[in-house]
Amino acid sequence: MKKFLLAVFVLILAAAGFVFWLFEREADGVPILVYHRVNDADTNSTTLKVADFDAQIKYLLEDGYHIISPDDLLDAWESGKTLPNKPIVLTFDDGHADIYNNVFPVLQKYNVRATVFIVTDYVGMSDYLTWDQARALQAGGFVDIESHTMSYKNLTTLKGDKLWNEIYGSKQAIEWALKKPAKFIAYPYGKYTVAAEDTSKEVGFRAGFIEDYGLADNDDNPYVLTRIPVQGTNDYTMLRFQLRLKGSPIFAPLNRFKTDIADGNPEVADLIFIP
Repeated sequence: MKKFLLAVFVLILAAAGFVFWLFEREADGVPILVYHRVNDADTNSTTLKVADFDAQIKYLLEDGYHIISPDDLLDAWESGKTLPNKPIVLTFDDGHADIYNNVFPVLQKYNVRATVFIVTDYVGMSDYLTWDQARALQAGGFVDIESHTMSYKNLTTLKGDKLWNEIYGSKQAIEWALKKPAKFIAYPYGKYTVAAEDTSKEVGFRAGFIEDYGLADNDDNPYVLTRIPVQGTNDYTMLRFQLRLKGSPIFAPLNRFKTDIADGNPEVADLIFIP
C-alpha cells in the first residue's frame, strides 16, 4: 500500500511539474483570439451571441488585459520595447456583415480595437461586408481590415502563379478599395505551406496567422503566429472562453496530440478534453 501511495504521489508531483514547465515556457506568450461570427440568429460552433461577446470584452478589461493591435505586437517584438501588462490581440476571420452590425458597436462601447481578415472575393456577397462597410469600419478607428486571401482556397493545394494570385490579389484589392496598406494575412482553414509563407513575405505582408490554441511568442516565425479560436452556442460559453485563454499552454499541445491521433485512434482522441 505504501509503495502504491508513493507511486501516486510521484505521478502527481511529475504531472504538476510538467504543467508548471508548460506555463513557465509560455510566460512571455501573447494570446491572439480569433472569432468568426457574432449574432443571435445562427446556432453553430463558430457563432457567438452578441451578449456573450460583450461579456468577454468586459471580462478581459476587468481582468487587466490590454487589447493591442498586431502592429503593436510586432513593433514591440522588433524594437525590444516592453509590451503592456497582459497584452492580448482580437481578430475576426471571414468578414461577415455582423462585424459591422454587432461587433463594431461593442468595440466602440469599450473603446478597443480588432483586426478583421476578409476574403476579398466575398465582399458584397450576401451576409458579408460590403466595401462601403469595410471603409466605414476602417475609418472608424476601431477596426483594421486585413487579408484572408482572395477566394478562401486551401493554400496547401496551390502552387506558382495560383498561390501568388490568391495571396497578392487580396492585398491589391484591399489596398485599392481602402487606400491603406494591407499588412497581415490569415491563412484559410489555418493551413499553409512554406511557399505560402514565402509568398506572403514576398508580397509585403508583415505577418501571417493560423489557429493552434497556443500563445504567440517573439521567438515564433512571424508568418505562422498562432491564435486561440473562440467558440459559442453552448451553456458554458464564458467558462470555455476562460479555460482556453488561461489554459492555453496546456490545451495547445493537447489539441495537437488529439489532431495527430484522430485518424488512427478516434476513440482515444475523443477522450481528450478541449474546452
